[in-house]
Order: sequence, then C-alpha cells, then structure tokens
Amino acid sequence: MSTTPQDLFALLDRSGIAHATVAHAPLFTVAQSRALRGTIAGAHTKNLFLIDRKDALFLVVAEESAAIDLKTLHRRLGARRFSFGAADLLREVLGVEPGAVTPFGAINDHARRVTVVLDDALMRQAVINCHPLVNTMTTSIASADLLKFLAAVGHAPRVVAAGAP
Repeated sequence: MSTTPQDLFALLDRSGIAHATVAHAPLFTVAQSRALRGTIAGAHTKNLFLIDRKDALFLVVAEESAAIDLKTLHRRLGARRFSFGAADLLREVLGVEPGAVTPFGAINDHARRVTVVLDDALMRQAVINCHPLVNTMTTSIASADLLKFLAAVGHAPRVVAAGAP
C-alpha cells in the first residue's frame, strides 16, 4: 500500500521539516497549475519520470518553466537515451498516479530504484512547491528541507543542471 499524504506530513513533522499545504481542484499539467500562482508563493515544479535503455529509472525535478532536453540530459547523467516511464511502473515504484509525480514519491521507493535528479536552478529557490503524492494539494517546503526529506527516505539526489544549456 502506498503512503498517504497524511503519512507524508507525519514524516515531515517527525523530521523537523516545516511545510504548508493548500488543497485545490485536481491538476494534471503545469499549464493547469499556473492558475495557482497568486495563492502559492515559491518555485513550482515539473517532474519527469524517466527510464533509460538499460531500465534505469530517474525522477527529474525542475522549475516548471525549465526547458529539459531529454536528448542531451541522459549524457549529463551518464545514462542511456530516455523515454517516459509507463504509468504502471510509476504507480509501482513511486506510488503515485500520472499527474501527481513528485519528489515526495521517493517515500514509496523502498528498493531505491529511482535516481532523483534535482535541477540546480530549482535548488537555488528558497521555497519549492510539489504535490504531496496526490494532485489535489500542493505542499511548500524550503529547498534545503527537500534535501533533508530525501535523505530521510534514503535517496541521495543528484543536483545538476538539468535544464537545457
């Protein structure tokens, strides 16, 4: 069984990570989520669940406006060419539905199959906004606390320039 948003919030609390969450209508795309810009301050993310030709899994997290060139990113990460991971694999590994992809999904990746990649431009932002495992809420945390969360769930992220050079 996948972790619930309430389980996630409890882990954040136990880890001493400040967080604020806003409930909203379901959002499936970055374009839809732009309507929240007036009510939720901070950097908003796009999250790409990728698989390479050797079946290595990656979760790339970047600012929503970042241009991610998958034709070159795989080289920077030492991976084979990328394609998007299937919805069934996303559910199995990160425990989330398409449209709710989030770095918080690492909480469900107990086998540590996914390499979490955080764009360095995103990590320079003070506050980062992500779905808390469902696309009907947005949770805001400090960028340093995102690193703290990932460490708490056993994922050492790679912070790289994921956006197109």
